[in-house]
Amino acid sequence: MTSLSFSPRNGTPVPAPSPSSPEEVAGAVAASADAADAVAAVRPQVRATWLAAIARDLEASAADLTALADEETALGLPRLTAELAGAARTLRFYGSVAAEGSYLGAAIDHASHPDRGIPARPDVRRVRVPLGPVAVFGASNFPFGFGVLGHDTASALAAGCPVVIKAHPAHPRLSARLAEIAQRALAGAGAPAGTLAIVHGFDAGVQLVTHPRITAVGFTGSPAGGLALWRLAATRREVIPVYAEMGTVNTIVVTPAAAAERPREIAAGFVGSFTLGMGQYCTKPGLLLVPAGSGLTEEVGRALEAAAQDGSPLPGWLLTEAIAGAYAAGVRQLEEAGAKVIARVPAVAGGWGAAPVVLRADLGGLVAGSVLLEECFGPVAIVAEYDGRIPGAVLRELPGSLAAGVHGTDGDPDLPGLVAELSRRSGRVVVNGWPTGVAVGWAQQHGGPWPATTAPAHTSVGAAALDRFTRPVAFQDAPDAALPPAVRDGNPWGLPRRVNGIMSQ
Repeated sequence: MTSLSFSPRNGTPVPAPSPSSPEEVAGAVAASADAADAVAAVRPQVRATWLAAIARDLEASAADLTALADEETALGLPRLTAELAGAARTLRFYGSVAAEGSYLGAAIDHASHPDRGIPARPDVRRVRVPLGPVAVFGASNFPFGFGVLGHDTASALAAGCPVVIKAHPAHPRLSARLAEIAQRALAGAGAPAGTLAIVHGFDAGVQLVTHPRITAVGFTGSPAGGLALWRLAATRREVIPVYAEMGTVNTIVVTPAAAAERPREIAAGFVGSFTLGMGQYCTKPGLLLVPAGSGLTEEVGRALEAAAQDGSPLPGWLLTEAIAGAYAAGVRQLEEAGAKVIARVPAVAGGWGAAPVVLRADLGGLVAGSVLLEECFGPVAIVAEYDGRIPGAVLRELPGSLAAGVHGTDGDPDLPGLVAELSRRSGRVVVNGWPTGVAVGWAQQHGGPWPATTAPAHTSVGAAALDRFTRPVAFQDAPDAALPPAVRDGNPWGLPRRVNGIMSQ
């Protein structure tokens, strides 16, 4: 079967890697499963060198990779160059998390003897162990940051799991090239054969999720795709976790004080955030709640028109023909649901261009189940006005989201309550900023309540991302030679551990 890659700018097709056969998928998983024990047994500090080797080779091929990515995504060389650099930093970061070792949660309670009527306690040692082969489904909108070598792959490798990646059809040639670079780097760094593999095609993805040797799935993409994989995994004889990071409407609330203090700044920031990358961010702010009579609604319309002047990246192209079609249909549905156009920028000619638009909706229409509260992937957002007090009832109707935000002022009396209210429905609350940037670090949470993710307790960005691909096991009265190195006497891996309740190294 012939497979094609397309240019979003003009729809020109280019030959791409063919779909993987069932035998090729089975072989990739078998090699991954064969490598699993060896990968898990490698000390975390060594796995960090593997990730550093991938990062180094990624940077060495940056010019060729970004040019190829631009051909397949039309995201532009400046954006892609920065994204590749960020992906290299991210690989090294997850390596550093593995090397530091606290992600293992190693804890030891030594045995005790009976004392004054208190019974003896057994020796118990708890540590997180790698799950085994992980299937990763990368995103269309971040070919480096959330693609073949993105957060899911990097955190799974850091946690000690081999990875089988399903290439994204939006950038199949880039996916293949990234996997080739990673495989060569891993081999050069001494990683076992089978540590990383890639497969292509829809059927290959289905086979991956249902294969009995796959132990978990990492996914970044649309709600439809994530929920399809989640449901598929639930049909297995042995159900496995699907860590799907999806998209919903991310809400920003502007307090009356902030609207009075800096309306133009807020309007320009909102437009810049919801149109960034042509609105193809899962953290795009899709709903702005503003005080009635503040003039902010009209200011947002003017800001969108100003953003599309000469020299601006607006308008632009969407990633695929399917995304462009869904965007056009989604905007129509919003208008049919009662939203009115405040401002619209004409679409760029040719390819999968789209018209950025900002709409106005009545507050009363923002109820659970309304299309007004469904994500429309692309450069569209809604503004709604509230009278008097900020509507807590409306905020409680919002779907779970990856992020939310508040714009207030120093000493703003509305700020604490809004932060608390929004934290109940989102994974990250941003104050006086915009959610489209996700910092990579120890404190980050990139997840959220259903339907933003299938696993709200977890994150796909940050140090805690490794938790998804490990599980805790307790060992009771086991001899030292039978224990994982992380909880053996003498601490051979040199990791932080809690011994009899006290942290030590």
